[in-house]
Amino acid sequence: MNSQTQKITLQGEAGLIEALRDEPMGVSRGVAIVAHPHPLFGGTMDNKVVQTLARAFVQCGWTVVRFNFRGVGASAGEHDAGVGEARDMLRVVDQVAPEGPLAVAGFSFGSFVASHALAELCTHRTIDKVVFVGTAAQRFTVAPVHPDLHDKTLVVHGEQDDTVSLASVMDWARPQSLPVTVVPGGGHFFHGQLPLLKSLVVRHLQA
Repeated sequence: MNSQTQKITLQGEAGLIEALRDEPMGVSRGVAIVAHPHPLFGGTMDNKVVQTLARAFVQCGWTVVRFNFRGVGASAGEHDAGVGEARDMLRVVDQVAPEGPLAVAGFSFGSFVASHALAELCTHRTIDKVVFVGTAAQRFTVAPVHPDLHDKTLVVHGEQDDTVSLASVMDWARPQSLPVTVVPGGGHFFHGQLPLLKSLVVRHLQA
């Protein structure tokens, strides 16, 4: 992603996890963990939306770690429908951010995985920021966001997302009274609108 990007190898439940770490200029504000979209449909940590999220966090002073789910790239294991992936995400947190400020982010299937990791983390960790993009509420049971985290959470969805319907995300968010930021005309991958997505995330992180 930039000259500061480091390839790192972490230990997951199913074996080694391939990951990338990006450092901000100056002193880091904390560590943000970013989860990628569905691996069975080509999702990896190099996805453009994932990279956009990483750039936004780095710009705002965060160290960012994004990793390949099990069975993707050089990560060991096989796809586990989000269950093992969430446990792997918790393992990643334990290794790269055992203490201090922590942020959690995910795109599409990655938001689903991150939601379940977040539900576990918030029982014993303070979470500083949460960002979900293209939240995969149509095909998966996304965990609710703890009420204490609502003010720290940004949910972004494209108005014309034909992979995950806006209606399904609203159905997930409505019982929680969790606001959803809708990008007019936006698709699932935010083609042509990644700079706008980044600016929305930066604004949230700087709030």
